[in-house]
Amino acid sequence: METQELEFASGNEIAAIAVKQIGYDVMGYYPITPSTQIAENLDLMKAQGKTDIVMIAAEGEHSAAGICYGASVSGGRVFNATSANGLLYALEQFPVQSGTRYPMVMNVACRTVSGPLSIKGDHSDIMFLLNCGWPIFFAHSVQQVYDFNLIALKLGELVNLPVAVAFDGFFTSHQKRSCYRFSNDDVVRKYIGKKREAYPLLDLENPITVGSYMNEPDLINNRYQLHLAMGKVSKVLPELFNEYEKISGRKYKTWETYCCEDAETILVLLGSSFDTAMVAVDHLRKQGEKVGVLTLTMLRPFPSKDIYEQLKEAKKIIIADRQDSYGAIGGNLSIEIRAALQKYGCTTKISSIIYGLGGKDFYVEDAIKMFHSENNKLVYYGTTPGIPDEHRENFFNPLTSEKTKLGITNVTKQEDSLNVSGATINATTAMPKRIAPGHGACPGCGIIVNLNLLMRVIEDPVVLLFQTGCGMIVTTAYPKTSFKVPYVHNLFQNGAATLSGIVEVCHRKQEKGEIPKGDIVFIMVSGDGGMDIGMGSALGTALRGHKLIIFEYDNGGYMNTGYQLSYSTPKGAKSSTSHIGKEQFGKTFFHKDMAQIMAAANIPYVATVAESNPVDFMKKAAKAAYYAKHHGTAYVKALSSCPLNWNDNPATERKVIEAAVDCCYFPLYEVEQGKTKLNYNPKASDKAISVEKWLGMMGRTKHLIKEEYNDIVSELQDEIDRRFQKLIVKSENEYL
Repeated sequence: METQELEFASGNEIAAIAVKQIGYDVMGYYPITPSTQIAENLDLMKAQGKTDIVMIAAEGEHSAAGICYGASVSGGRVFNATSANGLLYALEQFPVQSGTRYPMVMNVACRTVSGPLSIKGDHSDIMFLLNCGWPIFFAHSVQQVYDFNLIALKLGELVNLPVAVAFDGFFTSHQKRSCYRFSNDDVVRKYIGKKREAYPLLDLENPITVGSYMNEPDLINNRYQLHLAMGKVSKVLPELFNEYEKISGRKYKTWETYCCEDAETILVLLGSSFDTAMVAVDHLRKQGEKVGVLTLTMLRPFPSKDIYEQLKEAKKIIIADRQDSYGAIGGNLSIEIRAALQKYGCTTKISSIIYGLGGKDFYVEDAIKMFHSENNKLVYYGTTPGIPDEHRENFFNPLTSEKTKLGITNVTKQEDSLNVSGATINATTAMPKRIAPGHGACPGCGIIVNLNLLMRVIEDPVVLLFQTGCGMIVTTAYPKTSFKVPYVHNLFQNGAATLSGIVEVCHRKQEKGEIPKGDIVFIMVSGDGGMDIGMGSALGTALRGHKLIIFEYDNGGYMNTGYQLSYSTPKGAKSSTSHIGKEQFGKTFFHKDMAQIMAAANIPYVATVAESNPVDFMKKAAKAAYYAKHHGTAYVKALSSCPLNWNDNPATERKVIEAAVDCCYFPLYEVEQGKTKLNYNPKASDKAISVEKWLGMMGRTKHLIKEEYNDIVSELQDEIDRRFQKLIVKSENEYL
């Protein structure tokens, strides 16, 4: 047995340690709770020089899966980690990887699939992977997360298949436990062995084609080979487990039981609940009840015969699923075990229970109640009955047109632009707020400030759609809402498309006379990196010209998941996926200029705004509303403060925003009907400051003012000056 060390770590932490010890080449990833800590820990190790893995932050999980596939095809050892809707977003890529037989390892910190949005742990995501041709381990402990990550890569390279290692989000992923790891990385690498490629893509003397177009009978042959490969997994796994036992002292099978030898009642469940159920078994055994518990450590290939052998003598079998296969009268675990038992002739009656959805806690008392359940039909355990006849009043009185038509702004059309008069700060204070004061945003958060400024001059009815992000999370905690106007949520990657559907149905209903005619301003609100993963949807909506506003509060990171870098994070800024260390200085590339990208879509109106310049902000909002009502898509981008993750003083955020404007990092301009107008030039008004002064105001970038980072600051200043000079040139030329 090889030398090992005791670690006190969470599942995510130990997974990162396993990845580091293996020596992977590439990790393509996108942050999603609760799996993100794996990437965060690896990035920290990379900054410290403990690993040389190439970390590629994709703009979404679909692209992350593509990065991993490309790296696998090229012969690299490749790793990914995801959860919930991130797994679903990438889903179409997974059969590509298995169908072309390229190994990699992906960890899935299991989480509830939305909607409604929930970030807590259950098994509704991993079950979507069952038919993708990936062997799937399921770890119920931190120790198994480490061990299965090592075994998974060796297995994948042996059978030429990608492999998943699943474990419970927030339970196994976040809770720290004592576990063992190998002291020497070389032991891990010796166990796994060298990477071998049967058909190297990068052998230019022998070019190959990967992913050919196939008709029958070739496609069915491909699928048959995939079937045989999965069969090979079943044959080689015992050998791999035995080999691993010799170096670790830990013995594994595709299942695990506790007190099942003489058990009359056996409870079957997955993941961390197994450990809780074992305590319940001890309690009931002391009372003379012959009970036991079984869990699977492998979902694919499904160990049908092994499960039958463990359950065949039981008088009562209870299968508890942490997800439901709706309409199939049970979750996937229940369905597959029932099929396995029927296949081998077991006639024991089976109870199916759905429990723990949305991360609902599972206690010993719950396991005891499950052991004593008598219902042989599907039961949802732990539900709370509603009150069907309960009448609820609106939280707020509706904001009718009579309350918002105040005449505080006047928008008039000129030859090729709009003129906005009014919109004074004093006058606009009379506008009722569409968002109530009752929200959960952090002190100093710029989201609500910017949204209220945006809507202070919009006198028409407003319909809001929020992409996932802090703005959505802090305003809509069920069963309350902060919104006094119609509101819809959809996920990061599809907000603009969703709102475009709402817009078109509204116009159609107005044409049919089903709802009153009149102007409505539709606004999609995005932030927290939403214009990375959602950029394609936003550009598609803009190019189609739907009549709506896309409003981006740019807080420079994925703040709702703990501040990972986004494409709008400043170069050099530290985040939980761009650490500072001897090998890394923070984010390695420049911030994205989304306003210019939207301007290139030739939409009628694009503008940048800042709370430090409120009158300019509100006049642009009035223009955006006019264009959204009469012409097509308008895009407005605000720099939005996040004191928690910018690591600055919430009371001084307006000054920080002002400094970003004055150093030209966030210039204020508009592109109206294709013509650029610079609204504020700090250099012309003697207010210009260096970017270094702005960087020094925030903890996330304060390290950059040290002498050792002069080159980074100089590069950032040069890029800011270049972009600003381009705006000046464009504003002076009617064709630019």
